[in-house]
This record gives sequence, structure tokens and C-alpha cells, in this order.
Amino acid sequence: MNDRFLKLLYHRVPNILKLLLLVLITMPIFGFLINLMEPDRFPTVFDGIWWALITGSTVGYGDFIPETIPGRLLAAFLVLSGGGLIAFYIASLSTTVSKREKKSQEGKLAFHGNNHYIFVGFNERTRRLVDLIIRHYSNKKIVIIDRSLDNLSYTKLPVHYIKGNATEDDILHMAKIKDAACVFIAADNQKTDYESDTQAILTTIAIRGNNQDIPIVSEILSEKQIDNAGRAGATTIIRSNDFMSSLFFHELDPEVQATPFEDIYHLLTQQKFIHLPLPDSLIGKTYSEAVPPFLEKGYMVIGILRGKDYMLHPKIACVLKEKDIVICMVHR
Repeated sequence: MNDRFLKLLYHRVPNILKLLLLVLITMPIFGFLINLMEPDRFPTVFDGIWWALITGSTVGYGDFIPETIPGRLLAAFLVLSGGGLIAFYIASLSTTVSKREKKSQEGKLAFHGNNHYIFVGFNERTRRLVDLIIRHYSNKKIVIIDRSLDNLSYTKLPVHYIKGNATEDDILHMAKIKDAACVFIAADNQKTDYESDTQAILTTIAIRGNNQDIPIVSEILSEKQIDNAGRAGATTIIRSNDFMSSLFFHELDPEVQATPFEDIYHLLTQQKFIHLPLPDSLIGKTYSEAVPPFLEKGYMVIGILRGKDYMLHPKIACVLKEKDIVICMVHR
């Protein structure tokens, strides 16, 4: 039983560790032997080990040199055997690092970490979103799952790429879905709206099946699939087509002298939305009376969320009620 266990353990140990173990065993043996052969020249075993390591690696500082014929024969044998062993170890180490780097670029390595963001689908929109996260939250780790890329050319850290289909449990486990902080599912612009939404909904179901509590932000293109995405478990649904259509309408409106796209873009890059519960002291107060206390704390109030109703820039005489949520913006 013990022999079988040792054989199993030996075959499971990576070759690079086997070589390192062999080096760690061989060098002390040569150090011990040279200490026995030339105790005057090598006073301690440690001196012998140091000589064996330097000689075997062909560095040769020359601080310890054997003087007797047996000692020099041992040195020659060390150079022929130990030198090749150390060189082979270094070459194996370089090869291992190179293979790991290649696997990382090809998306074949599992992620090791927690509290990270997962992005399903990589495109220009996702890339810009990753840039924003790195700019504002430099310590946040990011995992990108995409099945269409052969390798990820994005070089900014900390980004980890996994190639595969996010509807498969194995791929989600590689991305450590159970330890992630949030998931964003991007629409696939290479597919029709229906196909893209179907894929997003299936991905949402797979993610929710592996993590019941994780927030899922899903981009849906078709209005008909919004309810299905919600039933699948999406926490937030981004209706990009509706948003862009509304934005284009404002850009094309001849009566509006403004630049809505630029205004919203700079607003979102410099500010962030935040929802705050209405303090008890402001219940029953008017909207105009509630705004100043928030401004003093650095929050710009833009409206009230009452249940599912958004009341943006309400009338100043609007009376606030219990359980109202104050929608604010604050500097990043």
C-alpha cells in the first residue's frame, strides 16, 4: 500500500519539482564527499555544498578549489553530471514558465482569487469598461470569458482571460464564479438580437445555478426578452438599444441646443450614481427642504425612487415619504 502510494505521488509531482529535489539531494552528497576527501581545504560540509553548487552550475567563483587528485576527479564528475543536471533544471524551469504564459494568453488557466469581476464576452465596449474599472479601482481583479478569441491581446493588469462558453459549469468554475463579486454579460454584436439575447439568458441561468447571490448585469437587445432575462436571474438588465435610440433622438432634436451624448459621457466618467435611504428626519419634508442636507455632505440629489417609480427632478413641493430612496451623484 505504501509503495503504491509513493509511486502515485511520484507520478503526480511535476517534473520541475522532481528535478529540483534531485538537485537538492545531489549537491549535499558532493559537498559531504569533498569534505571527507579534503578536510583542510573544505573545513565544513556547508563549504563543500557551496563549492558543489557553484561548480555544478559552472559559475566557478574559485573561492574553493580541490587540490588532491581524488578531489579533482570528484570535481570533474560533478561538472559532467551535476552541471548538466542544473542546466537541465534551469531549462525546464524556463520551459515551464513559457508554457504557462502561453496557456494564460490562450485562456487555458483557471483563475485563483476572489471578490473579482467577471465579464462574459470581450469587445470594444467591454474593453473600455475594463479600462474604467482599472482607472478607478486599480486593485480590482477582472476575469474575461470569451469563446471566440484565440488569445487575448489586452495587456493591462490585473486581467485574467479564460477561453470557453460561459454556459458550461467547467468554465464558470475556472473563473471561480462562487467567489466573484459581480458578473457582466455583454451582448454579442456578431449575432442577431434574438440569438444574442438567447445566449445571454442561457448564460444567466448557468451563472445563477452556480451562485444564487451574485449580482448579474445582463445586456439585452430585444425588448421582448427583458422579462425572460429577469426570470432567468439577471439582477440588472441593460437595455442598450433603448438607451441609444433615446440618445440619438435627443441628438437629432432641432429644438434642443445641447450635446446629450458628450454630456452623459462626461457625467458618467466623472460622477457615479448612488442610492441612499431617506433619513427619518426628512420624512414628511418637501423635496426642496431635503436637498440641502445632502449637498452639505457632497451628494448631488437628482431625484427620488419610490417603489419602482423614478421621480427625477420632482417638484420642489413634493413631499417625501417613508421608504423613499434618494438618487444622488457623487464624485469618483
